[in-house]
Amino acid sequence: MTIYADLAGIKVGDGLPVRLVGAINISPESFYQGSVSKDEDSLRQKTEQMAAEGADVLDIGAMSTAPYLKTEISEDEEIQRLVWAIGVVRKSVAIPISADTKRSRVARAALEAGAEIVNDVSGLRHDPKMAEIVARHAKGAILMASEAGPGALDPIGTVAALLEEGLHRLRGMGVPEDRAIVDPGIGFFRQAAIPWHAWDCEVLRRLGELRTIGRPILVGLSRKSFIGHILGHKDPSERLVGSLAATAIAVVNGVHLIRTHDIGPTREAVRMAEALRSATGQLGN
Repeated sequence: MTIYADLAGIKVGDGLPVRLVGAINISPESFYQGSVSKDEDSLRQKTEQMAAEGADVLDIGAMSTAPYLKTEISEDEEIQRLVWAIGVVRKSVAIPISADTKRSRVARAALEAGAEIVNDVSGLRHDPKMAEIVARHAKGAILMASEAGPGALDPIGTVAALLEEGLHRLRGMGVPEDRAIVDPGIGFFRQAAIPWHAWDCEVLRRLGELRTIGRPILVGLSRKSFIGHILGHKDPSERLVGSLAATAIAVVNGVHLIRTHDIGPTREAVRMAEALRSATGQLGN
C-alpha cells in the first residue's frame, strides 16, 4: 500500500521527502513562550525565516492547545488573532497556511482570510460542524488524536481508533481521502492508565503500525513535555536537542511530516534520518 496525500498542493507520502510544517504561535498562553510572535514585525521575520529554511507549510495557532494549561479564549478573540496573523503571513510568503483550531467558525474565518488547510487537534470531535467546513472550503485537513477519556491502556490501538473516527466523518462529507493527514497527538494523552511520557514514547516507537490507516502521518513533538521529563528540562527553550533526537527517530519509523518550531535544525535532522532510513531499506532488499 502506497500512502499519499495532496495538502493544498504539497505532495506528501511514501517515496517523497518528509515535509516540514512550521509552527507559528500568536497565543500568549503558549507553553513555549519563545515561539510566540507578539507583533507584526516579529511575525513577518519568523515567517520569512521559516520559509527560507525550508518550511513546506506554516501552521498558525491563535489559541494554545496544551492540554495541561488553562488556555481557553473566546471564539471572537481567536478569530481576531488568527485572521490578523494570516494576513501578515500571506503578504510575506506564498507557501500554504494551515489554521490550527478546533472551532468551525474560527476555521471558516481563517479559510476566508487565506488559509487553505485546517489542523484540528480534536480530530473533528469538538465541533460537529467542522467536517462540513473542511469539505466546503479547505484544500486539506490534519486530524489529530486526543484524549477521549481516562484509563486507556493501548497507545497505538487508541490513537488508531480516534483517527479512524475522524476520517469517517470526513468521508461522510465526501472529502477525498487524499486530502487528509493524521497526527497521533504526542502530548495530548494525560489520563491514560500508563504514564503520559511513556505513552508518547510508545507511540513514537510504534509509529509504523499506524500505516494501516492508509494516511500520511504528521508528528508534532517539538519541545514537548515528554522530552522535558526525560531530559530534566522544565523550560521548553532547553529542549531543542531532545526534539531533534525524537524527530530523527520518528522519521526512521516512517513519519511523513514533522511539525516544528525550529525549521532550520529540524530540516538537517530530518534529511539525515531520511538518508539512514533509505540505507536501511536498501540493505534489506
